[in-house]
Amino acid sequence: MLWKIGRICITNCVSPVFCFCLCHPTPRSVEYTCSFLPKFSIHIETKYEDNKGCNDNIFDTELKEQEREVCFVDIAYDEIPERYYKESEDLRYFKSEKTSRGILQEGWRDTQDPIMCSYKLVTVKFEVWGLQTRVEQFVHKVVRDVLLLGHRQAFAWVDEWIDMTLDDVRDYESQSHEKTNIKVCHEQQVHSTTNPSSLDDIEIHDKAST
Repeated sequence: MLWKIGRICITNCVSPVFCFCLCHPTPRSVEYTCSFLPKFSIHIETKYEDNKGCNDNIFDTELKEQEREVCFVDIAYDEIPERYYKESEDLRYFKSEKTSRGILQEGWRDTQDPIMCSYKLVTVKFEVWGLQTRVEQFVHKVVRDVLLLGHRQAFAWVDEWIDMTLDDVRDYESQSHEKTNIKVCHEQQVHSTTNPSSLDDIEIHDKAST
């Protein structure tokens, strides 16, 4: 019953907060936190440079002596979860009609010019004894998959955004933000009508079942 309680509690009580700070040319996602797990956070900092990922000290932080792993993400040849695969987004075969970018052949990072690298500094903290290592490793893997998929799509959708102005991009962001909020709020309302709404209800249910 403990696992069932955990799932219900998290579903009803989690209130994720995502703070994003856009400071060109360094967009930085400041913090992703969760009210139900105050010792859990994800911090992602982003910088862009016109190179092939050869700058090891781009963030100029004091992390050199801390534990860290450098991971190269190949948007064309790294595997993605099968459920997210789309042939139209497979950059091994995709060629842009408007820009003629693509097909990305193996070793494309050494031959493409111009080229830009998106550097991500991902910090995950889950300070709960006994679970910290597993949870942090799992979150890092999920973040990597999200970044891989997102950058694949950014390249594969180039014909849709190449003609957009900065104002067009801002409008698109606002519309997407509004749609996401509506969807999330609706799902929370639907879920709250079909599941216990408080910890007391869950605890009483558990005692009765035992």
